[in-house]
Amino acid sequence: MFGCVALVQGALGLVHGITGRPHGWGLVQRLGFLDGYEIYASVALLVLAFALFAAAGSRKPG
Repeated sequence: MFGCVALVQGALGLVHGITGRPHGWGLVQRLGFLDGYEIYASVALLVLAFALFAAAGSRKPG
């Protein structure tokens, strides 16, 4: 669940940072302390999402 949220928010933030188009549901551009670091925060969210997916995939069932 958290991996999916991080993936979507990271992708939305990256699209916003590259294109400059305002998207209403991206969380990264709404946080004031990340001004100027939106792309770095979006990439960090994408890396976190893939790490969470890898950790979830490596768990043993049971």
